[in-house]
Amino acid sequence: MKLSSLTDQLRVEAATGIRPDADPDVTAICYDSRKVTPGAVFVAIEGFAADGHRFIPEAVKQGAVAVVCSRPVAADAVVIRVADSRAALAQLSCRFYGQPADRMTLVGVTGTSGKTTVTYLLERILEKAGYRPGVVGTINFRYAGKVFTNPVTTPESLELQEILRQMTDSGTTHVVMEVSSHSLDLHRVDGCRYDVAVFTNLSHDHLDHHGTMDRYWLSKKKLFSDYLKPADDGYPVRAVVNTDDPRGRELAATLGPSAIRTAVYGEGDIVPLGVIRDLAGIRGCIATAQGPIPFASPLVGDFNLENILSAVGAALALGIPRSAIAAGIDATGCVPGRLERILEGGDRYVFVDYSHKPAALENAITALRNLTEGRLITVFGCGGDRDRTKRPVMGEIAARLSDITVVTSDNPRSEDPHTIIAQVEAGVREVCTCRLEAEAVNARWQGKGYLVEPDRRAAIAAAIAASRSGDAVLIAGKGHETYQILAGETIHFDDREVARQVLAALNEAGA
Repeated sequence: MKLSSLTDQLRVEAATGIRPDADPDVTAICYDSRKVTPGAVFVAIEGFAADGHRFIPEAVKQGAVAVVCSRPVAADAVVIRVADSRAALAQLSCRFYGQPADRMTLVGVTGTSGKTTVTYLLERILEKAGYRPGVVGTINFRYAGKVFTNPVTTPESLELQEILRQMTDSGTTHVVMEVSSHSLDLHRVDGCRYDVAVFTNLSHDHLDHHGTMDRYWLSKKKLFSDYLKPADDGYPVRAVVNTDDPRGRELAATLGPSAIRTAVYGEGDIVPLGVIRDLAGIRGCIATAQGPIPFASPLVGDFNLENILSAVGAALALGIPRSAIAAGIDATGCVPGRLERILEGGDRYVFVDYSHKPAALENAITALRNLTEGRLITVFGCGGDRDRTKRPVMGEIAARLSDITVVTSDNPRSEDPHTIIAQVEAGVREVCTCRLEAEAVNARWQGKGYLVEPDRRAAIAAAIAASRSGDAVLIAGKGHETYQILAGETIHFDDREVARQVLAALNEAGA
């Protein structure tokens, strides 16, 4: 593609080095100078860890034919200055990859919790309806039987547009995408116009980036105000909103008749009927304007019932028949790391969950608390280099709702694990002052208490060893992740693997 064709729609503030007789071919777009190849356009982004403007000389040395930046610079290449280089990166990426989002049906799912589960449900529903879905989400991105790792919930615009191009080239008809507040703030989804958008809920998270809950909410709402297509005869309803959430009720009131309202506890357009909940899952019927939808799912807890209703709403907005919706829900197994049951636990109910924020942790513990006949034991920690304000909040939640709380490390990253644990413990001690020694935590323990064990493997082992028949053990925080970051070093660590190893040793010992 010629540089002039790639950049002709950019809002350029200034340009140097452009001559009428010079219009180089562009072979790639890069925002990482280490990936620049001859013929590339280098986009200098002011990142959180480094400023791309510092690496312009290196990019030009490696063959960049043009530089897009947001500050005046001098370089031996075409220099195009714009107001926002992140927005420019998205625009250039869309143009370079041929506007792939316009050739597929897009569903965006946003909210603090539940996004991943909703995408898994919709993926199965779309398959049962005869479509070829692709998914971009926290766990991975996948399409046409291929699965790829995904380092962030919503990739940077360059990678996202490349993924979408791969999907459309493979025959993908629908893309279901988790849309994070960061991606909406940072122009990652510019160029994506969503046919249907889903709001799950809003709770304390990402305040290290947004600063306040109001700013966090403003970011989420952009999906509906800036990126959602307007309702028309083909799609009279574009939005699906969980109105059990206060922010959801506010959003639904703003959207009016273009929104489907889902509710487990209140009034809505899509509500559950005669639903049975236990540790084996959820089953019953869902009432909709199109008629009832019977279903059976291994997903556990009322918050997963909310996720199921959200998926049903999105499917109905897409015009999918009720029979395919029911079949899709029934075909969706446990979502990796989302209250995923470790079946080797037998009559000990051991679950691994990704809940690493206050509301998600409270939802997971409450779901198990309401369904467990025995004791509830929770293992969790908080990540380093992230929002510190949530640490005591999560400690209080875990200790208040659990019989035994085991406080441990998550991903400390560059922080001292003991400092993080002390901040969590401050919240624990607001509701539970009984700190236990490791040898006191066993299957005979009666009452309420907590244990501090910085070694996550040892913490999981202690929690499972302390459980007995009928008890539930929740291992929270990391979910599907297969690593732990300690002092900048990434090591292999999978809560599910560790839990199975501990259970195997206990079974062998007859414990």
